[in-house]
Amino acid sequence: MHHWLLSTQPAALSIGTLLSTAIGGVVFGLALAAPPGPMNAVIAEESALRGWRAGLFAGLGAMTADACFFVLSLAGVATVVTELPGLRQAMVAAGGLLMLWFAYGAIQDANALSSVDAESDGDASRGFRKALVLALTNPYQVVFWLTVGVGLLRPGTLDVLSSLPLVGREAAGLFVVRTGHPVLLAGLFGGIVCWITGFPAAIVAARERVERLAPAIAWASAAVLAVSGAVFLAQALGPALAWAGSALLP
Repeated sequence: MHHWLLSTQPAALSIGTLLSTAIGGVVFGLALAAPPGPMNAVIAEESALRGWRAGLFAGLGAMTADACFFVLSLAGVATVVTELPGLRQAMVAAGGLLMLWFAYGAIQDANALSSVDAESDGDASRGFRKALVLALTNPYQVVFWLTVGVGLLRPGTLDVLSSLPLVGREAAGLFVVRTGHPVLLAGLFGGIVCWITGFPAAIVAARERVERLAPAIAWASAAVLAVSGAVFLAQALGPALAWAGSALLP
């Protein structure tokens, strides 16, 4: 249980330290949100097919799940995911099936598009629902908030650049900020907001300049979702298949 975090008073920080901590949170949030994956595939597809607002709503769906996981982790409720391996495997399997289903939908959307200006429908909230459900069935997201996320409110330090993909090892130690203050968490969600507003805007701007970009993005999103779904299903079914194989052997 982490109830003690709710009553711990953050240490007073100077203006300069607060600013660097906030910037560190923003950079950390961008580093978490920007890497390619199934969530950004959903955001890209919604932005390309239905516009900036739909892409933003998809990002808000993912961020809503993050906020829920953080609150549940802070209260100690989310630890059930780490304590029950069967539940974790079920979540991985459900997430994999959802990704495959969304990949199928992306393929249908790509096939339905006949021009760069075509849009499959005007339901901007569709992306919110897709991203929210997809994020809520991702146990790895829960584990992140149980460990790193809650740890941001404990006094200590955070090596911000070490979490960046590809360059994290080389950039380690260059930008270290203090943890234990809510401004770091606010900066993290601020970084996520920057990404879910800027990324859809970039997709829409590119779509308006490049002919046939929308179906290409839909196909790429389908590929990312299909591969991610297959990986999730393999991880979920791997132990069961291994057990079945060993049971069949003499």
